[in-house]
Amino acid sequence: MATTDPRRRLAAPTVAMLPRIADSLSFLYLEHVRVVQDDTGVCAQVVQADGRQDKVYLPVAALACILLGTGTSATSPAIATIARHGATVLWTGSGGVRMYAAGHTSEQGTHWLERQVRAWADTDTRLETARLMYEMRFDEDIAPGTGLNQLRGLEGQRMKRLYQALADKYRLRGFRRQYDPHTWDAQNPVNQALSAANTALYGIVHAAICALGCSPALGFVHSGKQLSFVYDIADLYKAEHTVPLAFALHRAGNPDSEARRRLRDEFRLYRLMPRIVNDIQALLDPDTDTDTDTPDEIPQPQVVNLWDPIRGELPGGVNYATNEDW
Repeated sequence: MATTDPRRRLAAPTVAMLPRIADSLSFLYLEHVRVVQDDTGVCAQVVQADGRQDKVYLPVAALACILLGTGTSATSPAIATIARHGATVLWTGSGGVRMYAAGHTSEQGTHWLERQVRAWADTDTRLETARLMYEMRFDEDIAPGTGLNQLRGLEGQRMKRLYQALADKYRLRGFRRQYDPHTWDAQNPVNQALSAANTALYGIVHAAICALGCSPALGFVHSGKQLSFVYDIADLYKAEHTVPLAFALHRAGNPDSEARRRLRDEFRLYRLMPRIVNDIQALLDPDTDTDTDTPDEIPQPQVVNLWDPIRGELPGGVNYATNEDW
């Protein structure tokens, strides 16, 4: 875990200081600690058995998201500082397996949110976006006119073959994907590792979506939950990363923590954060150039405009009753 210089006093973040979400570290999982703000920065406090208190400073300005697990508490000033630096905070269950709630800053603009809404609100563009997601997942073209029912069927067949191929590779007979947090200890290591890795992946994707100012709720394949778009984007990477990783840990003694550690290493090795950002942009605006640094990847100062159907966006904070031009 990286630490900050304790002699360096906390400064208010500026746009120039904040890293792009694509350049951020992926995630940090904490449990049995108290997250507080002191004169230097945000730190995690741990009370040892002998009463001694250890303190580790957290690189919140460089993190995409922080997962707060079992036995974790956080003070309001610490959460406020984390939010100002653009990191998403997730409250999770034991081992980081279940995600209960998420909090993020409200400083982002609406550039990509507006594109998401336009693509989502029209049936034709929503279906086309869903088709693009399946093409990205399986790296093959989908025939024009293929409906969602057919796409779901194709997905089910491919995932079934993937599970079977990996089970055969590791000689795991009768493997079935199961997720039941109430019988967690009774599940096999593969299911435990997969659940933990998927939750961490959801957190990373959630952070990227929020950093771009998009809505986690407006999904194109999934619907009906506040994280529908998170599930859409996370599905792009499961077959390539979390599923093979989980099967590789079929003999691990602590599969959930090992899955998080290895997934974090993969995010750094394969530079998956920039890929997630680029994929979201490519889905919402296929004509955009995702190879260039766009200002939308940088947290912007909060600017509130007024909508006008004729003139477009108008500056807020103006009394138009006293403005002769209006």
